[in-house]
Amino acid sequence: MAWMTDEPLLLDQLLQETADDTCGALVVFAGTVRDHHEGRGVSGMSYSAYKPMADKVLQDLEQETLERFPVEQCRIMHRIGDLAIGEASVLVVVRSHHRADAFDAARYAIDTLKVRLPVWKHDEYTDGSRAYQDGVPLQTPDSER
Repeated sequence: MAWMTDEPLLLDQLLQETADDTCGALVVFAGTVRDHHEGRGVSGMSYSAYKPMADKVLQDLEQETLERFPVEQCRIMHRIGDLAIGEASVLVVVRSHHRADAFDAARYAIDTLKVRLPVWKHDEYTDGSRAYQDGVPLQTPDSER
């Protein structure tokens, strides 16, 4: 099972992995590369990470989401490598018996990922320059207490 990959993210794969006939709610969040950042045109983006560490963070976050919310399934995948405008950089799939739980869990998973996942975004701007995005300070489950 992959969490971080340099291959395009395949939603159908995650939908198959999480298929559950007991669930009446399915929430999918897809983060895609946009053509601008802080008022500057973006032509592409590169994500980098230390894969074993990042995989562990995502695996732990999936488990934490399952324990924290009444949901049956949670899968998260994140892309590394070069991405073009419009490509998915992250997918979160949550299934539960009821929609409110699925929405709450999916929001928690993506919001928590943003502060825990050790991944670096490197923008390529339309003027030919490149820069890393500042992001947010990393947190661990222990630092949130």
